[in-house]
Amino acid sequence: MTLQPRCEDVETAEGVALTVTGVAQVKIMTEKELLAVACEQFLGKNVQDIKNVVLQTLEGHLRSILGTLTVEQIYQDRDQFAKLVREVAAPDVGRMGIEILSFTIKDVYDKVDYLSSLGKTQTAVVQRDADIGVAEAERDAGIREAECKKEMLDVKFMADTKIADSKRAFELQKSAFSEEVNIKTAEAQLAYELQGAREQQKIRQEEIEIEVVQRKKQIAVEEQEILRTDKELIATVRRPAEAEAHRIQEIAEGEKVKQVLLAQAEAEKIRKIGEAEAAVIEAMGKAEAERMKLKAQAYQKYGDSAKMALVLEALPQIAAKVAAPLSKVDEIVVLSGDNNKVTSEVNRLLAELPASVHALTGVDLSKIPLIKKATGAQV
Repeated sequence: MTLQPRCEDVETAEGVALTVTGVAQVKIMTEKELLAVACEQFLGKNVQDIKNVVLQTLEGHLRSILGTLTVEQIYQDRDQFAKLVREVAAPDVGRMGIEILSFTIKDVYDKVDYLSSLGKTQTAVVQRDADIGVAEAERDAGIREAECKKEMLDVKFMADTKIADSKRAFELQKSAFSEEVNIKTAEAQLAYELQGAREQQKIRQEEIEIEVVQRKKQIAVEEQEILRTDKELIATVRRPAEAEAHRIQEIAEGEKVKQVLLAQAEAEKIRKIGEAEAAVIEAMGKAEAERMKLKAQAYQKYGDSAKMALVLEALPQIAAKVAAPLSKVDEIVVLSGDNNKVTSEVNRLLAELPASVHALTGVDLSKIPLIKKATGAQV
């Protein structure tokens, strides 16, 4: 008889519920004693009843054995599991006159994918071991390749070092030769430049001599211009009695200035011998400034009379500027019933005029007889 014992959702030793299906081949024993036992157990029953009795016995032993094993033991070693069931169940069914010819595990599965997870884990382990093996092989190959490259680079480095040493020695020798040539060339160039500088210095000294002569001539012309201006101012400003005294004083001062200028020109000649063209231009600028200074001193030496003349010449212009706004006025009306008061106001304004001019220019108009007389008179 062929039986298929089946145990559903039986917990293993780890508490995992499994469903196990087996296939058993059984028969009634033919020995007299055992046959008598079988007759005693199954007399009056049909084949299906016999199958049910034996099937329940096998399923009970299968269930009890499942509770003592782990999933891995059941799944990975089915033959050992079937052998264990056969050995445990054989004595019980033998006492009923039944012999177990074979017992195998047909199917093992669970409803929580535990077995599939074991497969995945095993697959991952195998894949990991494979990856590790590949990585180790690649590592060994890389190490060997790196060693070969290192040997190659060592040989290349030694060759490059020798080439660099030879090149460096060549460059050093070449630099030494070039340095010697450059030194000789520089010495020759320096000697040429020194000789040219000496010649240029001689030419510059001649130019300075010419400039000094021209400067002296310019000073003489400026002295004549000062004398002419002095005479012009004396003739147009000072009284005849003071003209002679001023002339003598200005001649003396001019002579003094002349001596000073000549001494300065001589000192300027000595100082400028070793200077460049820029210094000459600077000296000419200073000479121009000196000329302007001498003119200013000349005007200053005329004293208050010259200042007075300049102020008197400027007064009409000042009056014109002051009166310019009044030229646009058609009519001025003085609101006063007292004619004497208007006259007194005009006299007051004329009396304050010298003080205003003195505050603006520093010239006291009241010392001039004509102005003093005009301001003191009744208008």
